[in-house]
This record gives sequence, structure tokens and C-alpha cells, in this order.
Amino acid sequence: MNRKIVVLILGVLTSIATGCGFSKTAPSTARMIEPMMLDVLAASPQRYIAERHKLEVITSESELQKSWESAVAFCGTIRCEVVSSSITTRASDSVPSGVISLRVAPDDLKKLLVYVEELGKIAQHTTQREDKTTALVDTEAKLKNLTSFRDNLRTMLAKPSATVKDLVEIQKQLTDTQSELDSETARRKILANETEKIAVEISFRVERLSRNTGGLAQVWNALRDSGSILADSTASLITTIVVIIPWLILVLPAIWLLVKGWRKLKLRRNRTFSPPPSPTAA
Repeated sequence: MNRKIVVLILGVLTSIATGCGFSKTAPSTARMIEPMMLDVLAASPQRYIAERHKLEVITSESELQKSWESAVAFCGTIRCEVVSSSITTRASDSVPSGVISLRVAPDDLKKLLVYVEELGKIAQHTTQREDKTTALVDTEAKLKNLTSFRDNLRTMLAKPSATVKDLVEIQKQLTDTQSELDSETARRKILANETEKIAVEISFRVERLSRNTGGLAQVWNALRDSGSILADSTASLITTIVVIIPWLILVLPAIWLLVKGWRKLKLRRNRTFSPPPSPTAA
């Protein structure tokens, strides 16, 4: 390979040793870049925080659908986006519920929280915060180094003095670099989405009415539960009958044949061992 091309590639590779996975082959360069990263973090006045809120709202069953739709509609009036939303209706084994996942601008978070408080009783509100400054600064440094390396490779690729072998090796390195650059760009978008907007998850559930422990209430509860118990017992009985019937079809004829054979065998034995008739007196 052309000597100038080799020198240029080696120079660029050492400059991105930590960002592109070459730290094992260039430990001295990695030790030089790590203090630089610490200086960048120390000098950075802004911290990138990923914030997440989880709210549990209790409402009546008749108001649940309305409250869920109202929260989704309110998100459209502020700097907010709906990531996902779902609602379930009452079933035999479950009660209605709804969930909304949002991403809201920090300045509009208070507006959203105040509005959600008006939709029902806030049973739980948890907040989580995670510092993403190190990850974001590291990703931006990798993007800068990879972009510079890619541009240098493109410059070398356009040189008329490069041989065919040089061009093949440069093209391979350019493809790998572009792949890493795309991966880091996607990671940077994810980090930006996590730190520039606040994640809010709102879950709606129906308030459970406490059972009255009075005498009449206990009778009513027993009558109400008796239907479920009767249905369960009937289902178990039907299942048992369905399981037993095929076996009865096979077992009953076999038992009948065994009994019939045993009777015939017993009759033969009685005939064989019956005593001879006694002689009559003259």
C-alpha cells in the first residue's frame, strides 16, 4: 500500500481508538483520550437527565373511558406525543383499565400533571431520573471521530495514485466505518429523545368498592357467589362425565364378558363334580 495512505490511516485510527473499538491495540492513545473526556465532562455546564414519571389514576368505571380519551386529547394541545395507548373493557375475570405512554416537553410537564389530577384520584406518582451526560458526550465524540475518519477515507479513495489493492482495502474500511457511524447516530437519537422530552406513563384503574360486612350483605354476597360456585361445579361434573364415558364404553362390555365367562366356567365345574345317583333299594 502507498506509504502516505498507510500513515494517514494509522493516524486517524489512533485518534479514534476508544470510539471505534481499537483501544486494545492502542492502549497508550486510550489513556490519553480518557483524561480529555473527563475534562469535557467537567467543563460541560449542562447535564443530560432522562426523567420518567408513572401515575396511577383511580376513577369510576363509568368515567374511565372518558378520562382515558380526555388525557389523549389533552396531549395534542401541548408539546406532547402519544407513544402508545390501550384500554380494556370489563371481562368475566378482569376489570376495565387503560394505559397511556407519553413524551412531553419539560416546560409542559406541569400542565399535564395538573390536568391528570383532575381526571381522578392519584393513587401513586413515582419519578425516576437517570444521568445520561456521560453516554451522550461519549456518543457525540464517537460521531465526530467517525465522521472525520470517513471523510479522510473518501479523500484517499479519490486519489489517482491509489492502487487497486489500496482501493479495495480503503473501500472495506469505509463500509465498516459508515456502519459504525449509522449505529452511533441511531444511539444519539435515542439519547436525545430520552433527555429532551420527559416520559410519562398514566395508568387508569377502577376503584374497588369494599364489601359490606353486615348480615344482609353477607347473604347477598353468598347468593351472588353461589351462581359462580354452581357454574364451576357443573363445569367440573360435565368434564368428569366426558372423561368417563369413553372408558365406560370399553370397560362395561369387558366386565359383562368376564362375568358371563365366569358363570359358564362355574356351571361346567358343577356338572363335572356332581355325585352319581345313589342306587335304589330293591
